[in-house]
Amino acid sequence: MSAEASPRMGVRRAPLDAGTAVRRILYIVLTVGVAAVFLYPILWTLLSSFAPLAGTSQASGWGFGNYVALTEYQAGILRYLGNTAFVTLTTVVLTLVVSTLGGYAFARFRFPGRNLLFLATLAILMVPYATLLIPLYQLPNDVGLPNSQVGVALVLTMFQLPFATFMMRISFEAVPKELDEAAAVDGCTSFGVLVRVLLPAIRPGLITVGLFAFLAAWNEVLAPLILLNDSDLLTFPVAIANLRGQVQGVVDYGATEAGVIVMALPCVVLFLILQRHYVRGFMSGAFKG
Repeated sequence: MSAEASPRMGVRRAPLDAGTAVRRILYIVLTVGVAAVFLYPILWTLLSSFAPLAGTSQASGWGFGNYVALTEYQAGILRYLGNTAFVTLTTVVLTLVVSTLGGYAFARFRFPGRNLLFLATLAILMVPYATLLIPLYQLPNDVGLPNSQVGVALVLTMFQLPFATFMMRISFEAVPKELDEAAAVDGCTSFGVLVRVLLPAIRPGLITVGLFAFLAAWNEVLAPLILLNDSDLLTFPVAIANLRGQVQGVVDYGATEAGVIVMALPCVVLFLILQRHYVRGFMSGAFKG
C-alpha cells in the first residue's frame, strides 16, 4: 500500500520537505495575489454600484437606485438587452456556420489557391478595425439592411471570421482523416461526414469560436454606434455610453457602474460554464500528429 494512501485506511501521508512546503506556500500566495489584482476592479465596481454617491440615483444609503435609473433610461434596460442579445446571437450563429464550412474546406479539400486564399483571410486581422467601419457602413445599405441590427451582425461577423476560420481549420486538422475515410466507406457524403463525424469531434473548437464571437459582439460599441440611427435599436453598451453624459456632460458614475455589472455578468457566467471546453479548444491543434 502506498505511503500516500488516504488517512481513512490507517496510513499517514509522507511529510513534505521544507523546500516543497515553501514552494507550495509561494505558489498559493502568488495565485491569490494575481486573483486579487484581477478581481479588485470588478468587486470595486460592484460595491460602488450599490454605494451612496452624490450626484447619482443612489445619493444616500446603500440600495438599488442606480439599477432603477438604468431600467428607466429611455427605452429601458430590457429593450437594450434584447437588442444586444439579438445582435450577439445572430453574430455567433453566422460566425459558427461560415467559419465551420470554411475551416472544413481548408482542412479537408485541395483546390487551387487554397493557401493563398487562407493567407488573404488571415490578412484581415492586420487591418485596423476602425479603418474598415466607414467603408462597411455602405454594406448594410447595399444588401437592403440600412439602420438594421442584422446589418450590424453581418459587420461583426466579418470581423470574427478570420480568427474563427483559423481556429476551425486547426480543429479539423487535429481529427484523423481515417475517420472521414471510414464514414465515406459507410456511404456518408462530405456533408454527412461533417455533420455526423467531425462536428462532435471538434466541439471544443466550436465552443471557443462561439465564445469569442459572443464576447466581441456583446461588448461592441463602435459598430452599433455608427451603423444604427434609431435610438430604440441601440445595443446596451451604446446605451450605457449615452447614459454616462446625459445631463450637461456630467458623468453619472452610479448608473455607469451598474451598467458595467449588468454587461459583465453574462460574460462571466458563460465563461465559467465553458472554460473547460475553451481551454481544450485552444489546445486542439497543439498535439496534432
